[in-house]
Amino acid sequence: MTELMDKIKKRRTFAIISHPDAGKTTLTEKLLLYGGAIHLAGSVKARKSNKHAVSDWMEIEKQRGISVTSSVLQFDYDGFRVNILDTPGHQDFSEDTYRTLMAADSAVMLIDAAKGVEPQTKKLFWVCHRRRLPIFTFINKLDRYGRNPFDLMDELEKVLNIRAYPINWPIGIDGHYKGVYNRLENTIELFEDDTSHGANKLKSTTGSLDDPKIKEMLGDELYENLCNDIELLDMAGDEFDMEKVNTGELTPMFFGSAMTNFGVQSFLEKFLEMSPMPQPRMLQDGTILSPENEKFSAFVFKIQANMNPAHRDRISFMRICSGVFDKGMSVYHKQSGKMVKLAQPQQFLAQERTIVEKAYPGDIIGVFDPGIFGIGDSLSDSSLKLQFEDFPVFPPEIFARVQPKDSLKRKQFEKGIIQLSQEGAIQVFRQEGVGLESYIVGVVGVLQLEVLEYRLLNEYSSKLLMNQLPYSVARWVYAEDKKLIENIKGLDNGMLVYDKKDRPVILVNNEWSLNWILERNPGIQFLTVPADVEKI
Repeated sequence: MTELMDKIKKRRTFAIISHPDAGKTTLTEKLLLYGGAIHLAGSVKARKSNKHAVSDWMEIEKQRGISVTSSVLQFDYDGFRVNILDTPGHQDFSEDTYRTLMAADSAVMLIDAAKGVEPQTKKLFWVCHRRRLPIFTFINKLDRYGRNPFDLMDELEKVLNIRAYPINWPIGIDGHYKGVYNRLENTIELFEDDTSHGANKLKSTTGSLDDPKIKEMLGDELYENLCNDIELLDMAGDEFDMEKVNTGELTPMFFGSAMTNFGVQSFLEKFLEMSPMPQPRMLQDGTILSPENEKFSAFVFKIQANMNPAHRDRISFMRICSGVFDKGMSVYHKQSGKMVKLAQPQQFLAQERTIVEKAYPGDIIGVFDPGIFGIGDSLSDSSLKLQFEDFPVFPPEIFARVQPKDSLKRKQFEKGIIQLSQEGAIQVFRQEGVGLESYIVGVVGVLQLEVLEYRLLNEYSSKLLMNQLPYSVARWVYAEDKKLIENIKGLDNGMLVYDKKDRPVILVNNEWSLNWILERNPGIQFLTVPADVEKI
């Protein structure tokens, strides 16, 4: 038991959230650089030189310089085992991000120093906030001109309604910062100028505020400005309270530049010290499962097909919640009611995989999936047979009819559509009386349709014919009398389809059309998510 507890205490599992282009993938890379997992950071900006972020493995990600899928990366630092969940920043992939946040114990919120709090950051912040995840803020891009640090602090409090406590404070003038002052330890870290554009670790000098050498390196003006800033923060700012951090009411704030490695190492060390170890998990029946429970349990939060195109493999990523994972073990799969062997367990550093012999609560492992797992599935020791709380479901807002361009490739097309829907990349619907040669797909963001087309062509050799449909509202339909559903009144400009579990769904143009249908069908319930998803 003490060995299990020691392992749990050393685990940190967190997601990085931000608006697109705030530098999320770059920060992930730099954390790997300091963790010794990579020795030279291939800057994401240097796209022309064919260097890509190690967390972006899909070809479309490398071409566009965006993250389309959530990557899972592990490394060790200073005795800690760190599991980073790098999520897609683009709003069109918010579903994937929400699911990933279910597997995290804390979140790092990345904010562009020039742009401040952006729309997608707000959305993701509220998801974390509702789950009461501790949130750590990293103000990025200090190597460029940005806004005043006091303004950024103020914006966090006004826009996100969360108090901020700067752990460190930038020293210097806008765009030309020389270092950071650590408020908790009363120390100053000054960084040397670096010409490697962030490919190597940044050298620095550390000393106390009253060290004459530090004072001389800063010069009178910068030193005086810093003293004034510290005085203002101490007088007007919040007290630091770890309890408030743990409940998501106070965010520790850090300043730095992922591009030039400025402040990255001090952020990583402080974050590992302050962030929570693996937390207890809520079960469907409302009870709480402690990570210290010696019996194994885990849930699937992501499925990815074709990570290795040569092998056409399919990997299910699971977060271990309690007990110890042993290679070759068999566990109870709640959804199928069967015992399954977890085959080829592996952990990831981008495309590099290592076979896992043992894993502990907080760890993320990928196992070979022959097509039996779904997102949100629960796995556990046969004596537990537990079910974790449901994942959130998002009604799609964009719909298209898809069919294969070449009818000879129908098998590949079907296989691709089914696998991508199991991954959660798309939702698939079928129309009664229409054969398998065409499906209706629903997505939350239009970029998901591009990725669907791209992946079907590159991974399943199937070209698509795609017609976007005029619908933007989907509702799951329930009625005691099934005939009422088959004869819904007022559905002239809409469509009745069935999801993959054969539940009826109506698609309509807008809320006005929906209200028109609601008024004419009093015996029918129209729900934004399927009724069997209990907690949303």
